[in-house]
Amino acid sequence: MARFWFLNGMCFLPTFLVIWSSSTFIVNYVIALLRGDIDVLFPYISDTGASPPESCIFGLMSTITAFAGFATMFARYKYVECINQNRGSIPILNKTAFAFAFISCLGMCFVATFQETVLRKVHDFGAFIFFISGVIYIILQTIISYKAYPYGTSKAVCYIRTIFAIVAFLAVFPTIICGFITKSTQLHWNTHDKDYTPHLVSAVCEWTVAFSFVFFFFTYIQEFKQFTLKVNTELLEST
Repeated sequence: MARFWFLNGMCFLPTFLVIWSSSTFIVNYVIALLRGDIDVLFPYISDTGASPPESCIFGLMSTITAFAGFATMFARYKYVECINQNRGSIPILNKTAFAFAFISCLGMCFVATFQETVLRKVHDFGAFIFFISGVIYIILQTIISYKAYPYGTSKAVCYIRTIFAIVAFLAVFPTIICGFITKSTQLHWNTHDKDYTPHLVSAVCEWTVAFSFVFFFFTYIQEFKQFTLKVNTELLEST
């Protein structure tokens, strides 16, 4: 019986994460656009989930994305731990990257739960730790990929991850700085609005960072075909 390619090893984890996270961004954008809740060009990602009913869909899908992301990054952590237990600084980098993975997923849960139009400070705090921790995570994983080569991946994949890490790194700063400058939480913008330019820069860079994350996890798919994870259950004798 033929086996689907995404069932090889742990490949289903990054495959699901890439598809689901992309759908989270796109589905909510389309719904909000059709309802007239956002402008066509470059709203904030959070703007697509600021008004009901898309806010409910955005919260649910983003939370699932956060859990799928954590599961994928945990699997990656265990994989690197397995193949590189005694390779210099890799174990330390691996543990550090996983710590930032956890923080990033926690930040995404804040973004999913607290809409910007309701509790902006909490929402912005969650977005801040999500983006910063996410960028640090993919940078560390790129470094790990080079240090682990030729185990687990190819030079071509290392180069591709480097590109996504650089793009995310360069885009995250204008995302945060221009987002901080933009005081308004309005969902519809005109070119003559006071904060239009920083809003536009921040929104474009935000989408760039988000899809840099998506494409980075896409590079995990081939690698995750090479291993599986098992859970061992041990019963402790009662005293």
